[in-house]
Amino acid sequence: MAKSERSPFSEGVLRYTFAGLAHMTGSFVTNPVDVTKVRMQIDGELSQQKGDIRGAYKQRYYRGILRGMVTIFKDEGIRGLYKGLTPALIREATYSSIRVGSYEPIKRLLGATDPAHTPFYKKLLAGALAGALGSVVVVPTDLIRVRLQAEGKLNPGDQKRYRGFWHAVVDISKMEGLRGLYRGTSPTVQRAVIVTATQVPCYDHAKHTILNYNLMTEGPALHIVSAMMAGFMVAFTSSPIDVIKTRVMNQQIKGIPKGQYRYKNTFDCLVKTMRSEGLNGLYKGFIPNWMRLGPHTIISFFLFEFFRKEAGISPL
Repeated sequence: MAKSERSPFSEGVLRYTFAGLAHMTGSFVTNPVDVTKVRMQIDGELSQQKGDIRGAYKQRYYRGILRGMVTIFKDEGIRGLYKGLTPALIREATYSSIRVGSYEPIKRLLGATDPAHTPFYKKLLAGALAGALGSVVVVPTDLIRVRLQAEGKLNPGDQKRYRGFWHAVVDISKMEGLRGLYRGTSPTVQRAVIVTATQVPCYDHAKHTILNYNLMTEGPALHIVSAMMAGFMVAFTSSPIDVIKTRVMNQQIKGIPKGQYRYKNTFDCLVKTMRSEGLNGLYKGFIPNWMRLGPHTIISFFLFEFFRKEAGISPL
C-alpha cells in the first residue's frame, strides 16, 4: 500500500511493529554478549576491590568479554549463551515497540515539525518520556531475563534457580508476591530513560547533522554510521545504572528477611558498590555492554529504517 493511501493510524501501527521486530532481531543476535555482560557485572560483587583494579581483575571468573563467552560456552554449552532469550524477546516486543515507536509522536507533541532542524533538547526529552513509558510495562520480563542469565555453572547437587521463563514467573509470584516481579523498577525506569534519551535522539541527531552538512545521503551507510555513534554514547551513559539494575534484580530474596537484603534500593546499591569497588565497579561489564549495545543499535535501526522504506514510510 502506498504511503498516500495509508491512514495515520495504520502507519503508526506499522511503526510500532517495525520497532519491535527490529529490536527483537538485535536482541537475538547479541544475547550471548548480554549473558556475558550480566555475569561480569555480578562477578566479585561487593568484594573489596577499590584501588586494586589489577587484583580485582585477576580474581574474576569471567575475565573479559571474549574469555567470558568462551568460559560460559565451556561450562554450559551454546544454551548457556542463550539463557534468558525468551524474556529478552518478549521484553523487546513490548518495551522497544513502545519506546521507539512513541519517540516520533512525542517529539511532534513537543513541537518538532521539521525533522532536519529539531533542537536536540526536544529529542532528548522525547526519548526520555518514551523510555519511561515503555519500561514500566516490562519490568517482570527484564527481572526474569537477568536472573536466568546470571545463573552460571552449577555445582554437583545444586538445583537451577528456575527451570525456565514460566517457572520463574510462578515461583517469583508465589515466593515474593506481585511486588517481587517488579523488583528493580526504579533502576529499570532510570536506565530506560537514560538509554532511550541517549540512543534514539543521538541516532536521530547524528543522522540529520550528517545530512545537513551533505556528508552522506539517506541510505544504509548513513544508518549504520549514525547507529555506531549512538551505540557508543548509550553504552557510556547507561553502564553505571545497568550494573545497579542487574545487581538489585539478581539479589537473593527467597528465605531472607527483608532487613537483611543485600540492597535496600537503588541508592543503597550505588553506595555499597562505590565503597567496595570504587568507580570501576559501576563500569564492570562496560566492554560487553558496548559490544552488545553497539551491534544491537546498528542492527535495530538498520532494520527499522529498512522496514519503513519497504512500507513507504518516510525515514526517522
